[in-house]
Amino acid sequence: MQRQKYWLIIPFLVPAIALYGTFVLYPYIQAMYIAFTKWKGLRKAPQFIGFENFRDLVKDDHFWNALTHNGIYLIVLPLVTLGFALFLAFMITQKVRFSHFYRVTFFFPQVMSVVAIGILWSFIYHPSIGILNSLLKGIGISSPPVWLGNPKTAIIAIIIVTVWQGAGFFMVLFMAGMQGIPTTYYEAAALDGATRGVMFFKITFPLLWETMRSALVFITIGALDMFGITFTMTQGGPDRSTDVLATLLYQEAFSNSKFGYATAIAMMLFILVMVLSLILMVLTRRDTIEY
Repeated sequence: MQRQKYWLIIPFLVPAIALYGTFVLYPYIQAMYIAFTKWKGLRKAPQFIGFENFRDLVKDDHFWNALTHNGIYLIVLPLVTLGFALFLAFMITQKVRFSHFYRVTFFFPQVMSVVAIGILWSFIYHPSIGILNSLLKGIGISSPPVWLGNPKTAIIAIIIVTVWQGAGFFMVLFMAGMQGIPTTYYEAAALDGATRGVMFFKITFPLLWETMRSALVFITIGALDMFGITFTMTQGGPDRSTDVLATLLYQEAFSNSKFGYATAIAMMLFILVMVLSLILMVLTRRDTIEY
């Protein structure tokens, strides 16, 4: 029976494997080849140039500028987004009034289109008709900043939108983990006189560690992407002050017709995602606490 069952399993697997190979593996392999070529995306066959695209990347100031912005997101977004989401999840699970309303309200941005969010916040940040500057003028600030037109404030404005949009997803993730923690732990801690803060750091956070690891991987991938919000709100401007690797890739491919060079950027982005995800999983590994 052990041998004969494979004759039943394999025919069912073949169509799925064929589709996966055709639409996933083959494009990956083709993209890896294009990264070593010079190609404008037209009918002419790609010209193999070896590692020239990657050597140009090392010398490209725009590449390092975009990578620096991704690095800023990698530092700021996990701290702010996950910290805010963890706070919301902890507060809502403490039997507050209207908790269901808060859950829907904070999670709602997650179900919205990224393009719709970008357009919405572009109007909010608008220097003339935007509600944010109108509120600032209403409280006495006569010259509020041009949020998306100033290189010093544009990336901050995008970070605020990203935190607002992503916190709800991680809040739900953390709430699911918190609701699985036995209430007897909190009851025993309360009998010993522990405050809510002590309960959070001594009970909740350690038991949420596996969920936190998954959240870190998710937000790392998001911080290395940032294409949707950035392209919709600023297209990498002003003066490339919000440019990230994904927007640089798009510009090189569809504006400059350098598909080989753009694919090299995509390969670097893929490698960064894989390496950082593996490093995170290794550094955050610890013994699982069973309960």
